[in-house]
Amino acid sequence: MQRSGDDPEGVRDRGRRVGGWRVADDVLGGDRPVVMGVLNVTPDSFSDGGLALGEDGSPDVAVARGLALVAAGADIVDVGGESTRPGAAPVSGAREIDRTEQVVAGLAAAGVRVSIDTTKASVAAAAIDAGAVIVNDVSAGRFDPDLLPLVADRGVAYVLMHMVGTPRTMQDEPAYDDVVAEVAEFLATTRDRLVDDGIADDRIAIDPGIGFGKSMRHNLDLLRATTTLAAIAPVVIGVSRKSFLGTITGMDDPADRDPASAAVAALVVAAGALIVRAHDVVATRQAVDVARVLAGDGD
Repeated sequence: MQRSGDDPEGVRDRGRRVGGWRVADDVLGGDRPVVMGVLNVTPDSFSDGGLALGEDGSPDVAVARGLALVAAGADIVDVGGESTRPGAAPVSGAREIDRTEQVVAGLAAAGVRVSIDTTKASVAAAAIDAGAVIVNDVSAGRFDPDLLPLVADRGVAYVLMHMVGTPRTMQDEPAYDDVVAEVAEFLATTRDRLVDDGIADDRIAIDPGIGFGKSMRHNLDLLRATTTLAAIAPVVIGVSRKSFLGTITGMDDPADRDPASAAVAALVVAAGALIVRAHDVVATRQAVDVARVLAGDGD
């Protein structure tokens, strides 16, 4: 077994360090790192639950928050209608659509690149019809057999994430022989299968699933292996405000972890990550732009 951070099972030879991620008619990441702003229209997300919910289901508050993320420097707004925090209970597809559809439509009408954060084909279909151009799927297609065929048929970009179990169970003593080898192999193998099933190679990004069925040590090992993962496909890293940063910094309030989140975003971009998810877009945008230049990938 390879040590964590080495090239597990020749994964590096199976992919390539990708210069960009094709989303709709654009190729993102060629000139600067991609920041994906987080917009949760949920009452129970761990950091921003309830903040984007308008009265009587109005999408206005959420749309305004999404536009503010873009004004702050986000390239994509990632809209989620179901919490995936550890221990979260699932919601129905109909409820998820009620929360997200009008928000996606409002942002897309304003010219925003919108990602729908969902594991359900029905929710993804409604969001794509409303203007979403990315499906961000924490389940890698495991929860709904109709989701991946929908992605292939509609030609949207796709984020493939590694997670053990479900959000309700994923933090129940996660264990690996070698987390980097196992996660990298899963991402590479699944990426290849998705291409065989009709999803365009350059539309697939991969996410190691920081905090999704991983201990703090697992998270750190995966972050240190960003360069290895970047050989497979464009890498999405989502660490913003997560609990392991609170453990490291002593910050109990998730909002107080923004400086730590921006620091990790800068480090992973310097190591080859193309996309980072962020709540605090202003700090993250500055951090990753500087990191890209210092790493020798910018002017």
